[in-house]
This record gives sequence, structure tokens and C-alpha cells, in this order.
Amino acid sequence: MKQFLILFLSFVLTSTAFSQGAIEKYFSEYEDDEKFSVVYVSPKMFKMVAKVLSEQENQDLKDVVENLDGLRILKVDDAEGKFYKEAKGKINTKEYELLMTARDEGQKIEFLTKESGDIIQELLLMVGGDEFVLMSFMGDIDLEKIARLAKSLNIDGVEHLGKLDKKE
Repeated sequence: MKQFLILFLSFVLTSTAFSQGAIEKYFSEYEDDEKFSVVYVSPKMFKMVAKVLSEQENQDLKDVVENLDGLRILKVDDAEGKFYKEAKGKINTKEYELLMTARDEGQKIEFLTKESGDIIQELLLMVGGDEFVLMSFMGDIDLEKIARLAKSLNIDGVEHLGKLDKKE
């Protein structure tokens, strides 16, 4: 039984690491490129912010922040659509479930999720058009709370998350 449990845990950890690998690799490929705006928020930063928020100040924000394990954002001008096409080719989007697509002012917006049971473990946002945005939220994610959080953040690219509130 112990061997089965060890084998199972190894498989789960390897699968998770492998599936995150394409996203991590894509981000790492461009994080030092000066053309890109890059944001990385570590799990520790989310935990620190959650501690600072008082219970009554903004419970939704605290709930979202407590359950996030990381945020990565890449943004670049992309009038030719080069980076959007490249990301679609390099990132295995078949590992994700398409949540929503939208067109807004010439931008194609895709929201994809990776789930484990009923829990969303990653929310991936890809935007193509005049600009390319790739955003990956990792952790236990509540989409309604993420959409509300997006309205309060002042980070380039995050404004697209507000579209999660809207019905197609």
C-alpha cells in the first residue's frame, strides 16, 4: 500500500510539474526581454497581503489573496500577432478547459482553466490583437472574487479579467 501511495504521489507531482512546465518555460523565455512588461507575484507576497488586510476591510480580497499561489503576467505590443500565435503553439491549451472567449476592440480574449475536481487550480488569460497578454493565476481560485479583485488592481493587462463578470 505504501508503494502505491508513493507511486501515486510521484505521478501527481510529476504531472503537475510537467503541465506547469510549458507555461513556466514560456514566461522564462521572455522575462528578461526589455520589450515585455513582466509581473510576478510570489505565494509569499499573497500570504503577506492577506495578513495585512483586516477582516472587515475587504473579505473578498482577503479570501482571493489567501488562496493564490502565484501570478505571472507578460505583456507586449504585438500588432502582427506573432507572440499570440507563438504562445498558442507552445502552450498545450488542451490541458485546459475553455471558460470563455470574447472579442473586444480588435482583441481576442480567451479564459482557460485547469481544474482538479471542483476546484480551479489555474486561470489562464490569453489576449491577442494590438497587444499580447499572457496571465496565469495559480492556486484555489474563485472566479467571481478574481473578477472583483481585477477591478481593484492597477496592473497592465489585469483589466481583461473584468470581462469574467460579463455574460457573452
